[in-house]
Amino acid sequence: MEKIRCGWVTKDQIYIDYHDNEWGKPVYDDKKLFEFLILESFQAGLSWLTILKKRENFRKAFDDFEVNKVANFSEDKIEKLVKDEGIIRHRGKINAAIHNAKLFIDIQQEFGSFSTFIWSYVNHHPIINEWNSIKDIPATSQLSDQIAKDLKKRGFKFLGSTTIYAHMQATGMIDDHIKDCHCRSL
Repeated sequence: MEKIRCGWVTKDQIYIDYHDNEWGKPVYDDKKLFEFLILESFQAGLSWLTILKKRENFRKAFDDFEVNKVANFSEDKIEKLVKDEGIIRHRGKINAAIHNAKLFIDIQQEFGSFSTFIWSYVNHHPIINEWNSIKDIPATSQLSDQIAKDLKKRGFKFLGSTTIYAHMQATGMIDDHIKDCHCRSL
């Protein structure tokens, strides 16, 4: 019998693997949280499948998402990234990723970790929603609005409410698996 999955999952194996093994599972590791911030910011205006297919290229291009390295990318490195066909070559998003890396480090220094900071918005426990269908799942929430607003005040770029909501889903701060999905938290 075939497993029931959320309606956004296509038959593409990379999507199935991502859904079954990552999406909605709590992430507390700063490196992984930074990776998802980068990937989600590059996803804006594109499909998540496009990003997943380029994920390994992003990993190489962004030095395995080592935040301290990304924060110190030089102009030469930026020019290499703009020419790298393996990633999304959007200069504004590339510059934002570097800028956001510096602010990510500031948050780590202020709170001890980015994880402590971001998970404090949900009292360090995932929000488990009760959706019957993918149609019920919102693109934003009051909480994603608040986090996006707070990050914007800190100077973050390319991280609006929709991007933050997707980040919360990806990192398990929110479990938006539909009720019938085999991955849903109980």
